[in-house]
Parts: sequence; structure tokens; C-alpha cells
Amino acid sequence: MTLRYRKRLILAYFSFFAAIIFSLLVVNLLGEAIDRVVVRGDDDVLMLGDVDRGTLFYFALALLGASLMRGIFDFTRTYTTDSLSQKVSYDLRNSMYDKLQHLSFAYHDKEHTGNLMSKVTSDIEAVRRFVMMGMVRSLEVAVRAAAIVALLVYLHWELTLMALAFVPFLVVRSTAVMTRLRAMWLHVQEIMGQLVTVMQENLSGIHVVKAFAAEEHEKGKFRRKARELQAEYFASERLQGTNGAWMTFYFTLALGLIIWYGGWEVVRGDLDPGDLTKFLLLMNQLTFPVRMTPQIISSFSRAVSSGTRLFDVLDAQSPVVERPTAREMSRPAGHVRFENVSFSYGGEAAALSNVNISASPGSVIALLGAPGSGKSTIVNMLPRFYDVTGGRITIDGQDIREFTLASLRKYVGIVQQDVYLFSATVRDNIAYGAVGASEEDVRLAAKVAQLHGQIEELSYGYETWVGERGSTLSGGQRQRLSIARTILLDPPVLILDDSTSSVDVETERQIHRAMVDVMKGRTTFVIAHRLSTVREADVILVLKNGEIVEEGGHEELMAKGGLYREIYDLQLQPQEEVLLDAPMPSGPLPRGALGGANGGGG
Repeated sequence: MTLRYRKRLILAYFSFFAAIIFSLLVVNLLGEAIDRVVVRGDDDVLMLGDVDRGTLFYFALALLGASLMRGIFDFTRTYTTDSLSQKVSYDLRNSMYDKLQHLSFAYHDKEHTGNLMSKVTSDIEAVRRFVMMGMVRSLEVAVRAAAIVALLVYLHWELTLMALAFVPFLVVRSTAVMTRLRAMWLHVQEIMGQLVTVMQENLSGIHVVKAFAAEEHEKGKFRRKARELQAEYFASERLQGTNGAWMTFYFTLALGLIIWYGGWEVVRGDLDPGDLTKFLLLMNQLTFPVRMTPQIISSFSRAVSSGTRLFDVLDAQSPVVERPTAREMSRPAGHVRFENVSFSYGGEAAALSNVNISASPGSVIALLGAPGSGKSTIVNMLPRFYDVTGGRITIDGQDIREFTLASLRKYVGIVQQDVYLFSATVRDNIAYGAVGASEEDVRLAAKVAQLHGQIEELSYGYETWVGERGSTLSGGQRQRLSIARTILLDPPVLILDDSTSSVDVETERQIHRAMVDVMKGRTTFVIAHRLSTVREADVILVLKNGEIVEEGGHEELMAKGGLYREIYDLQLQPQEEVLLDAPMPSGPLPRGALGGANGGGG
């Protein structure tokens, strides 16, 4: 990603090269000035030389100019590297987010949300720091160190050997530290992901925590994970600090030896005062590579571990992918067929086995069965949230894998059991996914879902802000809003995943009256637990262990006396049947009345 910004990267490299040149020029000018001021007499006694003011002014002006240019190029290097790192992190963050949007349910089923959040935040920040510090600064450190060492050898090779005597030890130690830090930072990032997961689950389930007075338990769980993260951070920082301290100690020791031996060389007349000044100033500049090396090692170690975690996501292959030849789906009539469909989650036991379903356009298919029988799996495969592992699913005779995911899901509407609303206005939540929906379309969809009247009673009507996950609305209101959101798309194939499970009888009665007309002309799959929905279905499918064990109408299945009869006697019959007596609307809604958002009619 850095190569996308070649000009900025080249400018960063050029600027630090120029900054190094001017910083070394400052050292040379200072040394030359001292040699002009301090001269050696006939008896090797150092004394002040006779220097005219013009020469001193020249050196002062040259030093000022060189220092100014060094500052300009240092600023340029800082600006370009920082901005480069921000642009790379921006691209990487967007790439991660885009990738997560296109990974299928199967991937998200296995990944913790908190861990993914940690990757998108702290791991990308670690990579950003590496681009800023490691990618540019590491080369700067290497070039600066090489240039300084070359000048030191040129000035006095014996002093240089003395100064670099500890370098082999530092190299070996730094290599060992980098290897240990890489493993430690990988562990730190994993624990960080676990900590974010604990926090995310706690905040998402805060109502459950409060209801069961489990605050102390949650605090203890978070505290233990935070303590583990603290210990790992301390260990890594201690290792970095120790490594930096050793480097500083060796440098200081070498500097002391140089001052002692170099001073003796000046006294003996084997070294000019200006050259010793240059040597000491160069050694002072060498402190920058010495101080930066531990930080570069740390940034590199963190970037390697974080990059591994990031590319685990970026390189992940979604089980559900579009074919290269996938085409846009035109509005179908809605003839849905499941042909010998089988499916299993991640190689586990089969969730579906040789399922065959034929739903003619406009028909209502009710799915019944115990939890885990395969009802949700069937409806999740129709919009390709998961792909079949055997057989195929067709709409109007065409395999759904032949179409793009976006166009398929445009015509397969789903009202999910777990209603999710965004932090936005009521209108925005209803119009989510319906690009170009008019105010009239939104209001009509709300009326169909029996929600318009309650929206009008809100403080700001359709512009009322919905809290996180729709917390400001009741459970029935959230489900009706979700129904309105789906109906606004005017899909010819409709999936109702237990969409009225958490509303009272009167609210369900209102929804039911509206949905009778909504379902007309649409192929509808309903995961139903209410007697009214079951009895009105054209076909009832009874599932058990991923297989269809009974199929037919209500009276037909009752006459068989099988599993459906058991479900009816134990679950459906005891329910209140007030919905069966509810008067139906006198006239159906005109087909295509809600099709404005998609530009399609009935």
C-alpha cells in the first residue's frame, strides 16, 4: 500500500538524506572553525590564532544556513512520513472494513467481534507506527550510522575501533530482543482482542448483566483479562527498556574512553583540536541511531505480529463468493426450488440433508420444527448467506449462484429474528437499503407494518432518533420497523424469520392483518410459531434433524397423526386463536405501491 504514494515516500527518503548531509556539514564547519581559532605553536602549545572577523562571520553564517536547511529537511521528513503513515493506515482500515463486509456468515460465525475490532484499531495503529518509524526511520538510521562511521574512520581509525568495540555485542543482543518481542507483541495483540471482546459482549448484553445482578462477576472477568494484558505490556516494555539502557550504557562508556584517549592524542600533537571536536560531535549524532534502534526494533516486531493478524482477515477466503460470470438478476416471478440441498457448518454434522422444496409464485411456505431442525438454515441459504454443500437452489429455474449477491438480495427480502436497528432516525432505518426511497414510500411501508400511527406520536415523528440497537423503541415497534424496512424493497420473495415472536397478541393481530396483503403475490417462507400463520400457509414443511419429515396442508397433516399433530397438540392448539377471527382488510394494496425505491413494480 505504501507504493501507492511513491512520490511521498521518495520525498521522505530524499529529505532525510539531505538532513543528514546538512547535519554532517554543521559538524565539519564547527571543527574547521575551532582549528582556525585554536592553533598549535612552535612548542606544540595550543593557543588562540589570529582570525579576522570576516572569517568568523563566514563560519557563523555558514553554520546558521546549514542548521536552517537541516531543520527544513527534518520538518519535511517528519511531515511526509507522518502523512504517509496516515494514508497507509486509512487505506488499510478501509480494506479491512470492505473485506469484513464481503465475508459470509460462515466467517463471522467463527470470529469474535471484539477480536475483529482490535485488528481494525490497535493492529492497524501498529502498522502505521511501523510505516512512520520503521520503514523510513530504519533506513535513515542505517544511512546516518554508516556515514558517521565512515567519517569517524577517516578522522581517527584507532578512536573508531574503540568506539565500535561493543557493536557486535549490541547486534547480537538486538537480534535476540527482536525475536522475543515479535512473539510477545503477537500475544499482546491477541489478549487485546480478547479484552475488547469481553467489553463488547458486556456492553451489548448490559440488560442481562443488570437483570442477573452480575456486575461483580463481569468486573472480575474484565479485571483478570486487563491484568493479563498489563503483565504482557510490562514484560515487553521491560525488555525494550533494558535493551535501550544497555545501548546507552555502552555508548556512554565508549564516549568516556574516546574523551580520555582523544584528549591524550591532542596533547601529544597526534590529533588536532578541531578533529577531536568533530569526532565528539559525530559521536553525539551517533546517539540518534543508538536511541532509535530499540524503538525501530519494537515497531518492527509489533508490525510483524499485527500484520500477521491483519492478513489473516485480508487473505481469508469467503465460503460464499460470486462467480466471475455472475450477472444481474432481473425481477423474478418467484418460483423457488430446493433440489436435493444439503449443508453442514464447517464440516460438522449435516444441518440439511437432501431437502427438496418447490414453492410456486405467490405461495406461502410455513416451516415448523424443533430448535436445530434446520428452519433458519433453509431461509439463510436462499439469499446466499451460506452456500449449499450439495444440490442447488433455483429461482425461476436459474441457479442463484449465477447471479450477483447484491441483485439476488435485492429481490429476496428477509425480516430476521434478531432485529438490528442503527443509530439513526426512524426514517433512515426504514429506508435502509432502499436507495432513492421517497417520503411517501417510507410512510406507506410504515402503514403496512401497522407502525405509522405510533411513529406520528413520537416527539419528532419520522425524524426521531433511534438509540443504539433501537433501545428507544419497544420490542414490537422494532420488529414492525424491521418489517417496514423489508417491505419497502418490494421483494418478490419474502422471508419472515419468526418476525412476530416478541409482540403481544393485539400487536401481532395488527401486523397479521397487514401482512396478509403484503404476502399476496410474493413467494413467502415463514418460520412460524403461531397457529394462524400455519393454517393459512399453502404448504407446511415439518423438519427434524435437517430433513423434511412431513409436507402438506393443515388438514392433511392433521389427518396423518404424525409429528405435525404432536406439535399442534402440544404447542399450537393451546395458543389464543384470536387472530383467526380477525377481519381481513376489504381490499388489497395495489401491487408495486412500494416499488418506488427499486424502480420496480409487481
